[in-house]
Amino acid sequence: MTEAASIIGKNTDGVFLIITGICVILLLVITFLMLLFVFKYSRGKNLHPSNVEGHPLLEFSFLGGSIVLVLAMFYFGWTGYRQLKRELPKDALPINVVARQWLWSFQYEGGRASAALNIPVNRPIRLKITSEDVIHSLYIPAFRLKQDAVPGAEKALWFVADREGTYDIFCTEYCGLAHSGMLAKAVVMSEENFNAWMRTAEAAETKLANKALEGKTIFETKGGCIACHSVDGSARVGPTLKGIFGSKVKVVTNGKEREVTIDEKYIRSSELEPNADVAVGFPPVMPSQKGKLTDPEVNAVIEYIKSLK
Repeated sequence: MTEAASIIGKNTDGVFLIITGICVILLLVITFLMLLFVFKYSRGKNLHPSNVEGHPLLEFSFLGGSIVLVLAMFYFGWTGYRQLKRELPKDALPINVVARQWLWSFQYEGGRASAALNIPVNRPIRLKITSEDVIHSLYIPAFRLKQDAVPGAEKALWFVADREGTYDIFCTEYCGLAHSGMLAKAVVMSEENFNAWMRTAEAAETKLANKALEGKTIFETKGGCIACHSVDGSARVGPTLKGIFGSKVKVVTNGKEREVTIDEKYIRSSELEPNADVAVGFPPVMPSQKGKLTDPEVNAVIEYIKSLK
């Protein structure tokens, strides 16, 4: 077992070692007594059997000792579980963990998101875990953390990572064909590096927001897209673009119907070669933007469409 990289993980290891130690001692004592009785009361040494009288004090001592051991193990386990679930520090950094087939998304205050769990060392972290589709399970072995991600429910965990480094994140609930590839990393860094990462992420998001704003202007004016595509879900000549990014749609390609995922590649193709894949139920009347929009302008429109949640 690898060394724990969180305070709660070290407590968990302590409970594990205590329970394991008790079990090992019991195994040795029971094995010793079993072998002693087999040797001492073998048939060769006891040709004439005799009745063995009960010993109430000894029997109740065994019963009482067993109850004390079980309650002690329960107490140690319950103390750690209660700490993990209940005693949340007020200064904990909140991070929303969203699971979907087949990736993890870690969302921070201010709308920032990352494919990796970036956290500062020696600071309480609060995870709010949910799923967008099926049941997943967040497992970070180095932190000794495991929690199911359930659609329609929010599960909470907190921990303090006390060692810098990069650690594996797995999904331990079978969630479909690519379950084994649902991997991520937990990156524990110094407070200074974490603050710098947050500033960099914020700057990158500002850049994307500005790019999306530029794309909105192109969408409504130069591209002329607004004439056929709505952004509020209403029906027009073409399909609405509200929340379309990342979804699946049926298209007709070379006379054959197929299902595709709307990603950046598909949007770019639709802008430059709109009749290559025509959405089912809509006429092939979209004009090509090839030669009308520059590549940076197409990228800006893509960012705008991605922002239409």
